[in-house]
Amino acid sequence: MSKSVVVKDLSKEYKLFANKSERILDLLLPHKEYGESFFALKDVSFEVEKGDIIGFVGVNGSGKSTLANLIAGIVPKTSGSIEIDGDVALIAVNAGLDNKLTGRENIELKLLMLGFSKKEILEMEDEIIEFAELEKFIDQPVKSYSSGMKSRLGFSISVRVNPDILIIDEALSVGDKAFAEKSLAKMHEFKEQGKTMFFVSHSIGQMKQFCEKVLWLEYGVLKEYGDAAEVLKNYDNFLKEYGKMSKKEKKKHRDEGMARRLNSKADIKLETK
Repeated sequence: MSKSVVVKDLSKEYKLFANKSERILDLLLPHKEYGESFFALKDVSFEVEKGDIIGFVGVNGSGKSTLANLIAGIVPKTSGSIEIDGDVALIAVNAGLDNKLTGRENIELKLLMLGFSKKEILEMEDEIIEFAELEKFIDQPVKSYSSGMKSRLGFSISVRVNPDILIIDEALSVGDKAFAEKSLAKMHEFKEQGKTMFFVSHSIGQMKQFCEKVLWLEYGVLKEYGDAAEVLKNYDNFLKEYGKMSKKEKKKHRDEGMARRLNSKADIKLETK
Protein backbone atom coordinates (compact mmCIF):
# COMPACT_ATOMS: atom_id res chain seq x y z
CA MET A 1 0.00 0.00 0.00
CA SER A 2 1.13 3.56 -0.67
CA LYS A 3 1.74 6.11 2.07
CA SER A 4 -0.99 8.62 2.85
CA VAL A 5 0.89 10.61 5.54
CA VAL A 6 4.59 10.55 6.41
CA VAL A 7 5.68 12.52 9.49
CA LYS A 8 9.41 12.79 10.23
CA ASP A 9 11.10 14.43 13.24
CA LEU A 10 8.15 16.80 13.64
CA SER A 11 8.40 19.45 16.35
CA LYS A 12 6.22 22.39 17.32
CA GLU A 13 7.72 25.03 19.60
CA TYR A 14 5.91 27.90 21.27
CA LYS A 15 7.19 30.79 23.34
CA LEU A 16 5.78 31.40 26.82
CA PHE A 17 6.03 35.04 27.88
CA ALA A 18 5.72 36.43 31.38
CA ASN A 19 4.04 39.61 30.09
CA LYS A 20 3.21 41.62 26.96
CA SER A 21 6.52 43.51 27.14
CA GLU A 22 8.49 40.28 26.71
CA ARG A 23 6.39 39.35 23.68
CA ILE A 24 7.01 42.75 22.03
CA LEU A 25 10.75 42.70 22.81
CA ASP A 26 11.03 39.21 21.33
CA LEU A 27 9.56 40.53 18.07
CA LEU A 28 11.59 43.74 17.98
CA LEU A 29 14.95 42.26 19.05
CA PRO A 30 15.36 38.97 17.15
CA HIS A 31 19.03 38.63 18.15
CA LYS A 32 18.10 38.35 21.83
CA GLU A 33 15.88 35.64 23.26
CA TYR A 34 12.88 36.56 25.40
CA GLY A 35 10.37 34.19 26.90
CA GLU A 36 10.59 30.47 27.64
CA SER A 37 10.59 27.82 24.92
CA PHE A 38 7.85 25.20 25.14
CA PHE A 39 7.64 22.17 22.86
CA ALA A 40 4.06 21.04 22.26
CA LEU A 41 5.57 18.23 20.12
CA LYS A 42 9.15 17.01 19.93
CA ASP A 43 10.74 14.77 17.25
CA VAL A 44 7.57 12.86 16.34
CA SER A 45 7.89 10.39 13.44
CA PHE A 46 5.41 7.89 12.00
CA GLU A 47 3.96 6.69 8.69
CA VAL A 48 0.35 6.04 7.68
CA GLU A 49 -0.84 3.82 4.84
CA LYS A 50 -3.79 4.84 2.68
CA GLY A 51 -6.96 3.56 4.29
CA ASP A 52 -5.52 3.42 7.82
CA ILE A 53 -7.72 4.50 10.73
CA ILE A 54 -5.43 6.01 13.36
CA GLY A 55 -6.46 6.95 16.89
CA PHE A 56 -4.58 9.57 18.92
CA VAL A 57 -4.53 9.02 22.70
CA GLY A 58 -2.80 10.71 25.62
CA VAL A 59 -3.66 12.65 28.76
CA ASN A 60 -4.54 16.34 28.46
CA GLY A 61 -1.59 18.42 27.29
CA SER A 62 0.11 15.60 25.41
CA GLY A 63 -0.12 17.29 21.99
CA LYS A 64 -2.95 15.36 20.30
CA SER A 65 -4.78 18.42 18.97
CA THR A 66 -1.48 20.10 18.06
CA LEU A 67 -0.54 17.09 15.92
CA ALA A 68 -4.01 17.08 14.32
CA ASN A 69 -3.70 20.79 13.48
CA LEU A 70 -0.22 20.32 12.02
CA ILE A 71 -1.37 17.49 9.74
CA ALA A 72 -4.37 19.59 8.68
CA GLY A 73 -2.11 22.56 7.91
CA ILE A 74 -3.89 24.80 10.43
CA VAL A 75 -0.68 25.72 12.26
CA PRO A 76 2.91 25.77 10.90
CA LYS A 77 5.54 23.33 12.09
CA THR A 78 8.74 24.47 13.79
CA SER A 79 10.93 21.72 12.34
CA GLY A 80 10.70 18.32 10.69
CA SER A 81 8.49 17.38 7.76
CA ILE A 82 4.95 16.29 6.93
CA GLU A 83 4.19 14.68 3.57
CA ILE A 84 0.49 14.49 2.68
CA ASP A 85 -0.99 12.63 -0.30
CA GLY A 86 -4.49 14.05 -0.80
CA ASP A 87 -6.90 16.68 0.51
CA VAL A 88 -7.29 17.01 4.28
CA ALA A 89 -10.34 18.08 6.32
CA LEU A 90 -10.24 18.77 10.06
CA ILE A 91 -13.42 18.33 12.07
CA ALA A 92 -13.28 19.98 15.50
CA VAL A 93 -15.62 22.19 17.48
CA ASN A 94 -15.27 25.74 16.08
CA ALA A 95 -12.69 24.66 13.48
CA GLY A 96 -13.07 26.93 10.47
CA LEU A 97 -16.31 28.52 11.71
CA ASP A 98 -16.84 32.29 11.99
CA ASN A 99 -18.98 33.00 15.06
CA LYS A 100 -20.25 36.28 13.58
CA LEU A 101 -21.74 34.56 10.53
CA THR A 102 -24.85 32.40 10.37
CA GLY A 103 -24.63 28.65 9.84
CA ARG A 104 -25.67 29.06 6.20
CA GLU A 105 -23.10 31.80 5.61
CA ASN A 106 -20.41 29.58 7.15
CA ILE A 107 -21.33 26.76 4.77
CA GLU A 108 -21.11 29.09 1.77
CA LEU A 109 -17.83 30.69 2.90
CA LYS A 110 -16.16 27.35 3.67
CA LEU A 111 -17.16 25.85 0.32
CA LEU A 112 -16.13 28.98 -1.61
CA MET A 113 -12.69 28.81 0.02
CA LEU A 114 -12.44 25.18 -1.08
CA GLY A 115 -13.07 26.18 -4.70
CA PHE A 116 -16.71 25.15 -5.21
CA SER A 117 -18.89 27.26 -7.53
CA LYS A 118 -22.07 28.98 -6.34
CA LYS A 119 -24.12 26.45 -8.28
CA GLU A 120 -22.32 23.55 -6.59
CA ILE A 121 -22.76 25.16 -3.19
CA LEU A 122 -26.52 25.50 -3.66
CA GLU A 123 -26.69 21.83 -4.63
CA MET A 124 -24.73 20.79 -1.51
CA GLU A 125 -26.26 23.21 1.00
CA ASP A 126 -29.56 21.46 1.72
CA GLU A 127 -27.84 18.10 2.25
CA ILE A 128 -25.36 19.65 4.70
CA ILE A 129 -28.14 21.38 6.67
CA GLU A 130 -30.22 18.21 6.79
CA PHE A 131 -27.32 16.06 7.98
CA ALA A 132 -26.40 18.63 10.65
CA GLU A 133 -30.03 18.71 11.88
CA LEU A 134 -29.92 22.51 12.11
CA GLU A 135 -32.95 23.44 9.99
CA LYS A 136 -34.47 25.89 12.50
CA PHE A 137 -31.14 27.44 13.46
CA ILE A 138 -29.22 27.54 10.17
CA ASP A 139 -29.84 31.28 9.66
CA GLN A 140 -28.87 32.21 13.22
CA PRO A 141 -25.33 33.42 14.12
CA VAL A 142 -22.98 30.57 15.01
CA LYS A 143 -22.06 32.41 18.23
CA SER A 144 -25.53 31.46 19.51
CA TYR A 145 -24.94 27.73 18.81
CA SER A 146 -24.14 25.17 21.48
CA SER A 147 -20.85 23.28 21.17
CA GLY A 148 -22.82 20.28 19.90
CA MET A 149 -24.48 22.33 17.15
CA LYS A 150 -21.12 23.77 16.06
CA SER A 151 -19.65 20.29 15.94
CA ARG A 152 -22.56 18.97 13.88
CA LEU A 153 -22.20 21.82 11.39
CA GLY A 154 -18.43 21.37 11.05
CA PHE A 155 -18.77 17.60 10.66
CA SER A 156 -21.53 17.92 8.05
CA ILE A 157 -19.56 20.37 5.91
CA SER A 158 -16.39 18.28 6.04
CA VAL A 159 -17.95 14.92 5.16
CA ARG A 160 -19.91 16.48 2.27
CA VAL A 161 -16.66 17.86 0.84
CA ASN A 162 -15.49 14.23 0.69
CA PRO A 163 -11.77 14.65 1.55
CA ASP A 164 -9.07 12.01 1.07
CA ILE A 165 -7.89 12.39 4.68
CA LEU A 166 -10.27 13.13 7.54
CA ILE A 167 -9.21 14.29 11.02
CA ILE A 168 -11.86 14.14 13.75
CA ASP A 169 -10.74 15.99 16.90
CA GLU A 170 -13.16 15.32 19.78
CA ALA A 171 -16.02 16.26 17.44
CA LEU A 172 -18.08 13.24 18.51
CA SER A 173 -17.66 13.92 22.23
CA VAL A 174 -20.22 16.74 22.14
CA GLY A 175 -23.85 16.64 21.11
CA ASP A 176 -26.35 13.82 21.35
CA LYS A 177 -25.76 10.10 21.07
CA ALA A 178 -27.96 9.75 17.97
CA PHE A 179 -25.84 12.18 15.96
CA ALA A 180 -22.63 10.52 17.17
CA GLU A 181 -23.92 7.19 15.91
CA LYS A 182 -24.92 8.74 12.57
CA SER A 183 -21.46 10.30 12.29
CA LEU A 184 -19.75 6.98 13.04
CA ALA A 185 -21.87 5.35 10.32
CA LYS A 186 -20.66 8.00 7.85
CA MET A 187 -17.08 7.38 8.95
CA HIS A 188 -17.55 3.65 8.34
CA GLU A 189 -18.65 4.55 4.79
CA PHE A 190 -15.39 6.47 4.36
CA LYS A 191 -13.49 3.51 5.77
CA GLU A 192 -15.03 1.22 3.16
CA GLN A 193 -13.98 3.73 0.49
CA GLY A 194 -10.38 3.41 1.65
CA LYS A 195 -10.00 6.92 3.04
CA THR A 196 -7.41 7.69 5.70
CA MET A 197 -8.78 8.91 9.03
CA PHE A 198 -7.33 10.25 12.27
CA PHE A 199 -9.50 10.04 15.35
CA VAL A 200 -8.75 12.15 18.46
CA SER A 201 -10.90 11.13 21.41
CA HIS A 202 -10.86 10.40 25.14
CA SER A 203 -13.32 7.55 24.51
CA ILE A 204 -11.43 4.25 24.62
CA GLY A 205 -14.68 2.54 23.61
CA GLN A 206 -14.90 4.53 20.36
CA MET A 207 -11.22 3.84 19.69
CA LYS A 208 -11.71 0.08 20.10
CA GLN A 209 -14.77 0.18 17.86
CA PHE A 210 -13.27 2.22 15.07
CA CYS A 211 -9.46 2.39 14.99
CA GLU A 212 -7.02 -0.13 13.52
CA LYS A 213 -3.89 1.57 14.83
CA VAL A 214 -3.30 3.91 17.75
CA LEU A 215 -0.66 6.58 18.33
CA TRP A 216 0.03 7.34 22.00
CA LEU A 217 1.51 10.75 22.82
CA GLU A 218 2.88 11.54 26.24
CA TYR A 219 3.62 15.22 26.85
CA GLY A 220 4.59 15.91 23.26
CA VAL A 221 6.67 12.77 22.73
CA LEU A 222 5.63 9.67 20.80
CA LYS A 223 5.27 6.94 23.41
CA GLU A 224 3.93 4.08 21.29
CA TYR A 225 2.47 3.48 17.81
CA GLY A 226 1.04 0.26 16.47
CA ASP A 227 -1.87 -2.20 16.58
CA ALA A 228 -4.89 -0.62 18.29
CA ALA A 229 -5.62 -3.54 20.62
CA GLU A 230 -2.05 -3.67 21.96
CA VAL A 231 -1.52 0.08 22.35
CA LEU A 232 -4.94 0.62 23.94
CA LYS A 233 -4.28 -2.19 26.41
CA ASN A 234 -0.99 -0.54 27.43
CA TYR A 235 -2.60 2.91 27.57
CA ASP A 236 -5.51 1.61 29.64
CA ASN A 237 -3.04 0.06 32.11
CA PHE A 238 -1.23 3.39 32.29
CA LEU A 239 -4.50 5.25 32.98
CA LYS A 240 -5.29 2.89 35.86
CA GLU A 241 -1.88 3.58 37.42
CA TYR A 242 -2.14 7.29 36.67
CA GLY A 243 -5.54 7.42 38.36
CA LYS A 244 -4.03 6.03 41.58
CA MET A 245 -1.33 8.71 41.72
CA SER A 246 -1.48 11.54 44.23
CA LYS A 247 -1.40 15.14 43.02
CA LYS A 248 2.31 15.28 43.90
CA GLU A 249 3.04 12.08 41.94
CA LYS A 250 1.06 13.33 38.94
CA LYS A 251 3.01 16.59 38.98
CA LYS A 252 6.28 14.66 39.10
CA HIS A 253 5.16 12.48 36.19
CA ARG A 254 4.16 15.59 34.22
CA ASP A 255 7.43 17.40 34.99
CA GLU A 256 9.43 14.35 33.87
CA GLY A 257 7.39 14.24 30.67
CA MET A 258 8.02 17.93 30.04
CA ALA A 259 11.75 17.37 30.57
CA ARG A 260 11.77 14.63 27.92
CA ARG A 261 10.61 17.21 25.38
CA LEU A 262 13.97 18.89 25.74
CA ASN A 263 15.89 15.70 24.91
CA SER A 264 16.73 14.95 21.31
CA LYS A 265 14.88 11.62 21.15
CA ALA A 266 12.50 9.68 23.37
CA ASP A 267 12.58 5.99 24.23
CA ILE A 268 9.51 4.79 22.35
CA LYS A 269 7.95 1.60 21.16
CA LEU A 270 7.28 2.01 17.43
CA GLU A 271 5.74 -0.41 14.98
CA THR A 272 7.12 0.37 11.53
CA LYS A 273 5.66 -2.40 9.45
